[in-house]
Amino acid sequence: MTKIFCDIADIKLIKKFNRKKIVKGFTTNPTLFRKAGAKNYFNYAKKIISLTNKPVSLEVFADEDLSMIAQGKIISKIGKNVYVKVPVCNSKGKFTGKVIKELNQKGIKLNITAVYNINQINKILKNIDKKTKVIISIFAGRMADAGKDPIPVFTNGIKMAKSYRNLDILWASTREPYNYLQAKKLNCDIITVPPTIIEKIQIFGKTYKELTLDTVRKFLIDSKKSKFTI
Repeated sequence: MTKIFCDIADIKLIKKFNRKKIVKGFTTNPTLFRKAGAKNYFNYAKKIISLTNKPVSLEVFADEDLSMIAQGKIISKIGKNVYVKVPVCNSKGKFTGKVIKELNQKGIKLNITAVYNINQINKILKNIDKKTKVIISIFAGRMADAGKDPIPVFTNGIKMAKSYRNLDILWASTREPYNYLQAKKLNCDIITVPPTIIEKIQIFGKTYKELTLDTVRKFLIDSKKSKFTI
């Protein structure tokens, strides 16, 4: 079963979506924190964790190994449900294997993010044990935006992860509700989804006839509101 995590840092939305049974966890990043108006990263992260017992990924924002490790250790202590989110490489393209390995050996749950290819997955697997929980976030939407097919990366990544019972493969950068069905078909463990798309997933099941009528009615309403004449 593919679990849905909500990708958001807005406090009001976390409260709302935490009440939904369909939502099994939350993912965040520094960009979402900024959009949510966070002024102090650590204090804002603590506030999020106080709202939910579901898994929450909180990302480091340092760019050097030692600083990432230090931030990761601090973030991990905010709550038992915290996954420390670490990018697969820094802004200079250097693989963060040292960070991943040290935090993993400390028993800190990780979410390795910004993953795009099999080579990166292979490197990650060489730096983790088979005990401490790890999520590998593969950015399907961004791959597709660049004209690349993400499916082979997931297919191979899921096969590679089979011997790691502590490892989950996550479909990231979701673009449309149908991505959820794609993730389910691939047997992805998790898909992280923005709130607006979760709302659409909840109303899956409309017939083609209903979709046709919804579309035609919307066009008719808009044309009347615009007072178009020919």
